[in-house]
Amino acid sequence: MISVFRAAAWAAAWLLVAELAAEASQRRKKQQEEEITQTLELPPEPPLAVAAEPARLGFLHAPLSTRGLLSQQTRDALRALLQNARGARFVRIRAYVAGTGDLRRVQAIVSETFADRKMPLPVLTVVQVGGLPVEGAQIQMEAAVEQRKPSGAGVVFASVSSQTPEDTFARLAKTIEESGAQMDAAASLVCGVTSPDLLEPARRAALEAFPRTIPVLFQLQRLPAEPAVACQASAMLPEPAPGGVRRLPAAVALSVPKVIFTGAQLAFRYEESDARLAFQRLERTLQQAGSSLKSAVVLNVYPLSRQLADLAARVRAEFVDPLHPPVGLVAPYEGLPSMDGAFALEAVALPAAGK
Repeated sequence: MISVFRAAAWAAAWLLVAELAAEASQRRKKQQEEEITQTLELPPEPPLAVAAEPARLGFLHAPLSTRGLLSQQTRDALRALLQNARGARFVRIRAYVAGTGDLRRVQAIVSETFADRKMPLPVLTVVQVGGLPVEGAQIQMEAAVEQRKPSGAGVVFASVSSQTPEDTFARLAKTIEESGAQMDAAASLVCGVTSPDLLEPARRAALEAFPRTIPVLFQLQRLPAEPAVACQASAMLPEPAPGGVRRLPAAVALSVPKVIFTGAQLAFRYEESDARLAFQRLERTLQQAGSSLKSAVVLNVYPLSRQLADLAARVRAEFVDPLHPPVGLVAPYEGLPSMDGAFALEAVALPAAGK
């Protein structure tokens, strides 16, 4: 009888031990899952600056999409750019976002996409615009890539703005012709207009001036302003620029071993000291990359108002070379990826002497 009770007691004890072991195993498994969840790495931040060889540059843009909302359209645009790049290294991506989507999602998706593919991140500029030519489209992307082989002898960056599409593109065509560049299918043409009524006239004028280049068009701000069309063009040089750097009134032609692209540097708040701090940050970024704002050949400003554009212009004079000022556009945009943002700065610069 006693042996029966002992056997039952041992069985009960073993059962209790097994249950305790199972519970402990479940706790360890849950703890491991929680630790894995808590230690997931955030997507990497885009670099502040990237160097590239001008002769190997190429330019791409993604077709507009109306499928889904901002996140889906951003992924679609990136997929199109990656397919068209054919293995080229991405140097810079600029995203023009319409609508009320969170602009910070664009950077997150770009970082995730490049990290998943184990590709080096490009510098990034994201701004909000007033509208795109296709209803329902929320993002337009344009990219500069460095190709495996040279596609020319150098590159030209040109910036022109005027009150009418016809005058803007006539001046831009003359500038491109004087620079010696060729506006072909691999060139970039990015234009903002101040009114939706100017989108179609600008498209027609662009195709008439540059029939082999598809323009990237958008409305700068939602509320129409005085008529204006602001355009930037990037095109390849078939022949080297004399002396390596040739400056024109609205363009710069480069046949140098290397140039440095920066992403957008935001200025926060609206005092002159705040604007100066943004230029100082951009100066440090360029210095770390072996350059400076004195060596900038392109400097674009993305302000949220004409008053902020004037503020940036006043401070800009303290940092750039007055004898060789950079080309670039200053046009008011709808928004930036921060509620406190006042304007954004973006540069292309030559390496400093001896670097």
